[in-house]
Amino acid sequence: MKRVVITGVSGITPLGNDWSTIWEKIKGKKSGITQVKMLSEYPEMNSHLGGLAEFTLPSHFTRKMTRGMGRVAQMAVTTAYQALQDANLLDNPILTSGHTGIAFGSSSGSSKAVEDFGRFIVEKNYKKMNATTYIRMMSHTALVNISVIFGLKGLSLPTSCACASGSMAIGQAYEAIKYGKQTVMLAGGADEFSSGAVAVFDVMYATSCLNKTPELTPRPYDMNRDGLVIGEGSGCLILEEYEFAKKRGATIYAEVVGYGSNTDGVHVTNPNYETMQRCMVLALEDAQLTPKKIGYISGHGTATEHGDIAESLATENVFGYVPISSMKSYFGHTLGACGVLEAWLAIGMMNRKQFAPTLNLDVVDIKCGNLDYVMHDVRKLDCEYVMSNNFAFGGINTSLIFKKRDEHEL
Repeated sequence: MKRVVITGVSGITPLGNDWSTIWEKIKGKKSGITQVKMLSEYPEMNSHLGGLAEFTLPSHFTRKMTRGMGRVAQMAVTTAYQALQDANLLDNPILTSGHTGIAFGSSSGSSKAVEDFGRFIVEKNYKKMNATTYIRMMSHTALVNISVIFGLKGLSLPTSCACASGSMAIGQAYEAIKYGKQTVMLAGGADEFSSGAVAVFDVMYATSCLNKTPELTPRPYDMNRDGLVIGEGSGCLILEEYEFAKKRGATIYAEVVGYGSNTDGVHVTNPNYETMQRCMVLALEDAQLTPKKIGYISGHGTATEHGDIAESLATENVFGYVPISSMKSYFGHTLGACGVLEAWLAIGMMNRKQFAPTLNLDVVDIKCGNLDYVMHDVRKLDCEYVMSNNFAFGGINTSLIFKKRDEHEL
């Protein structure tokens, strides 16, 4: 078995695109949620809220390179470029050797391309379609564009499974290196904001409708929550086999030591706490750790009643009274990106021994599990291990465990 470490990180979020910017806003209790004007154009839409991100494509990305990219792919290739740059691998021949692979996912492709394809079906003409429409709308558009841009010739693992896309990408990338199939893996997830993404949850009455006070929502685990908020973003981590990373003098952020994934097999949208619980146990077994070793949990925390309750009860059953908070309280639900962004931030908080509270969590729902909810202020904690959990539609569950970097091994 090979050891797997993280040597490059990058993210695009509604709070900013680098650690220092995001962390300063978190410490200032700033929300990335705003009213989104485009949503008011839909008379039946209940929620007009969203977490929107801003980013700039690397200047050397030409039109020829990006013409097959919608917004989701553009965010994805930007974070991949920045993560590779952070890992000092951009010019390394390992990228094109066949020893570097990619695991990357999103809920879907670009919404504009989906709309154009829909118009073809409804209007029965090609007016809105061109040769890149399908490339921009396909669910693995982010992965394919990254592979082409950087000339990756190794393992390709599209992980398009809604909210677990990013975390499953990390888990599958970890296993690819652990079992000797690859030396380096890019792992990530992305999703762009769209009215369609909001509508998916709005028709189920699962969205927050605090349209006049966007800074007060979402409220994960809170007694007065009223639903989730859709966000957008992208995240990418560079995973490497430990000996390779050490030999080239790479900066190591953390080690990936455990991964668990399973499926509820019961209901498409209704979460099941028993299989969530089992997923966390699978990650612990993979890492050969007892529950007491986990010092903090980055919760899925969507701010939906059924989701919050099921997740928190499952967590309590495994860990008891463990510190937990939800980063979706700051960004909204970034769907395919959330697993990577939350893992990135959990690792950063672990290394700095400071953990963000769940924003807007004032009174814990009495139906939720008895956990040590991090509330109101940044918490100082010294953890050797943290866990990051994500649970998606279809009953797809993922759990990741990260170990703090060992300063003696750097």
